[in-house]
Parts: sequence; C-alpha cells; structure tokens
Amino acid sequence: MAAAAFATRLPREHYAISLVESDEISTVGVGEATLPHLKVFNELIGVEEARFMQATRATFKLGIEFRDWNRPGDAYLHPFGAFGEPWGGIEFQHHWMRLRSSARPVRPIGEYSFSVSAARACLFGFPSPDARSPQSTFSYAYHLDAGLYAAMLRQWGEAHGVRRHEGRVQGIARDGATGHVRHLQLVSGERIEGDLFIDCSGFRSLLVGEELGVAWQDWAEWLPCDRAWAVPCARQGPLTPNTRSTAALAGWKWRIPLQHRVGNGYVYSSRWMADEQARDSLLDSLESRPLSEPRLLRFRAGRRVRAWEGNCVAIGLAGGFLEPLESTSIFLIQAGVTDLLRLMPRPGPQPFDERLREEFNRLTDLQYERIRDFLVLHYAANERVGEPLWDHVRTMPLPDSLRHKIALFRSRAVLPNYQYGLFSRDSWLAVLWGQGIEPHGYSPLADALPVDTMQQQLEQYAHGIRTGLDGLQGHEEFVRRYCNIAKEVA
Repeated sequence: MAAAAFATRLPREHYAISLVESDEISTVGVGEATLPHLKVFNELIGVEEARFMQATRATFKLGIEFRDWNRPGDAYLHPFGAFGEPWGGIEFQHHWMRLRSSARPVRPIGEYSFSVSAARACLFGFPSPDARSPQSTFSYAYHLDAGLYAAMLRQWGEAHGVRRHEGRVQGIARDGATGHVRHLQLVSGERIEGDLFIDCSGFRSLLVGEELGVAWQDWAEWLPCDRAWAVPCARQGPLTPNTRSTAALAGWKWRIPLQHRVGNGYVYSSRWMADEQARDSLLDSLESRPLSEPRLLRFRAGRRVRAWEGNCVAIGLAGGFLEPLESTSIFLIQAGVTDLLRLMPRPGPQPFDERLREEFNRLTDLQYERIRDFLVLHYAANERVGEPLWDHVRTMPLPDSLRHKIALFRSRAVLPNYQYGLFSRDSWLAVLWGQGIEPHGYSPLADALPVDTMQQQLEQYAHGIRTGLDGLQGHEEFVRRYCNIAKEVA
C-alpha cells in the first residue's frame, strides 16, 4: 500500500521508490474486512472499483453484526452510516429518546438507519447522490482477499515506477553523526540506499523497533486477547453484506463472506483458553468443511511510542497492533500512508523538519488511542457474568478517556465528535446502545419540538428508508452483476 501510494502520488522527477521484500517471508494475510476509507485509498491511487473487487474476490460490507456481546442471545449491527438526521441543531438520538420517554410508539433505533435496514434484508445499492434521501446517509466497505489485494498493489506499484528488490535484509548501516539509517544490506550482497525508510516489517519492526530501539507501549491490560486461529471454508446460505462477530468463551469469532469462500477466525486470550481448545471450538462452529488447515497467529495489543524516529517511519504492524474487532488494521496502514504523503519531506540536502515528524507522531497517537477506546468499549460493557475473560474486562480500570466518554453518554446521550480519527458519532451510538448503555437523560433542546411533530418526522424518515429499500437488489445479485469473478477483465 505504501509503495503504490507513493509511486502514484509523488512526482517521479523528485522521488524514487524502492521496495524491499522477500517471497520467503509470508504476510499475515487475514485482514479480510475493511472500513469505507479503503474506497478513498483506491481512488487516491487510481484503482477502478469493479476491477479491484474482481481481483480480490471482494463483496460489499455495510457494517458489522455483533452477536452475544452484551448477553448471550443479544445482537446489534454497527453500520457505516447515520441513525436518523439532526433537527433543531441537535443529534437524532436526543429526539428519539424524547419520543420514547413520552410513551408514544417509537421504532427500534436500528430502523432509522438505512445501512442497518439494508444489511438485515441482505440488500445492496450504491448511496444516492440526493442529500435529501435516507439512501444518501451511508457508506460501504469491502470484504476482500488480503493476499490478492497485496499482489494487485505490487503489480500496480511496479507499473507506476516502483523498483522492487527481492531478498532479506541482513545488515543496517547508520550515519555516525545523525544516527539515521544510510543503507540496507541484503543477503545477496545488494546495498539499498535511501533518504527515508518505511518500516513495513511487521511485528518484528526491524528498523524502528530493533535498530532504533523505539519502545513498545503495551495495552494488554485493556485488550487481553493475544492469539487468533484463522481458517477459510465454503459458504452456505446467502451472501450477506456484513461481517459477523460473535462473542465466545474466551474471546470472539469472526465470519467474513467473500465471493469464493468465507473467512473465519477465533480471537482469544491464551490466559483463559488453550490453543488446541480454541482451534477445536473454531472448527466445530464452521458452516461447512474447512478449505485448509487452521493457522495460528500470535500478537500483542499496543504501539510504538513513536512511529517516526530519525529517518524511519513504521507503518502497519511495525508501528502497532489493535485486534481486528472493528476491521481497523488495514485502515491504520492507510492512515499512516496518507498522513506521510501530506507530511513528506522535500528532496534535497537540508535536514528533515522536526515539525513534520512531531505532527506525524501526534496524528498516529490520536488514531491508536481513539481506536483503542472504541475497542475496549465492546469488552467493558458486557453482562456475560461467570466467564473469566468477560468478568475481567467488565471490572478492569478503563482508560480515563474512555471513562469520560461513557459517563457523558450515560448522563446526557452526548457522543464523541472527532474531526480527526475513528470512529464517528453514529458508530459510538451503535456500540454504546448495542452494549446496553442507556442514557439517563437527553438534551433539553429536544423538548422544543411538539411530540406530535417529532413523531411524524421520525415516521416519515423510517418510511423513506423502507421506500429506498424497495429499489435495492439482493446483495448476491448485485455482486454477480457488478464484479463477479467470472467476469474476467481482458
């Protein structure tokens, strides 16, 4: 992703992009669910959507369904879109709560979300360009084969001038005065010189972690899951436009539907479950026979305290990892790449502007901390009493920033409103409400509208959603017509 973006966006007369990688080293390759931001990334580098979806066997994703996360039997959907619309200068949830408190009939909050309604009906269509339509209030992401996406980006980057060097890094030479990396020595003897080095070496963090010694900040106290089994299987049933996350004894299981298979996994804490027990539990829950042997992944939640150190920038796992509960891994790669594009040093003999480095690290810290809080919320707000992992995360001390967000919502239905970083107000509303956290009150501004008027507006909005759904196709039919893998591109 980094090489493809730099090659397509930076002027070739000023920047030369070299990519060092080895076919002997496999990638993690299980990041199959994404966020809507990936569509923006593909547009940034010039990749056409239908071709991308064919190449990666992709399907559409309207959100994530969470099953059994609050209590066994509960379910809710975190959509990529809005709940209702604001009126009178205040957010939708205040009007909805006021109507509910008046004892008037009111629909479940999910029925005021176009993307929730479409996902539950297994329908799909592109957002409407008409801002007055509820069908304009959502976005979408993809389920994809990450290995195929990496291969596509490799070809794309090389076609746009990336020079790829096959081989393993054996040595690193640094400048004695500045401490900056001067060149990499490959096992083959080839020397790769550079002005700026992007560390995409995964959990090893070869440059920023091992060579430059940037410390790791561990977040296992809040996110204790440290293992995952992953295995594909054949699909049974309809092609759903959403990821599924199901809470389990010592963690949670994912289900990600692609065109050619279903990706499955079990994220769990080795403190409360043995590896073989987790493997057996995952295999027993599959909808059909596995297509390969399960693969075990070991990880730890946290980040490097500085993503950019000297003339080296850590992207992806080299800079940090947060479990895939909300499909943020590929997004964090994308955020690092696009932030670095905006802050890229100019070529020339002058030293790096320290302010660029400081700003990149500040933005990276914001991304990780805000995503961390959102993930921890899923765990902390649960009523799965009597299960060791869930009892632990429900009673553990929370980050101060998350405690503040929960208290504000519980008091007056106030939602976080970030200008930078994940997640949106509607995302927080979906998970806070879905996890059973109900506010004690709402904004007094909601009392300005007569109850009859408010009820009429909410019903009109819900009717607009139902009308919009009537014009959509089934998700599987839409994918078949738009980007099915049988429609090979010449």
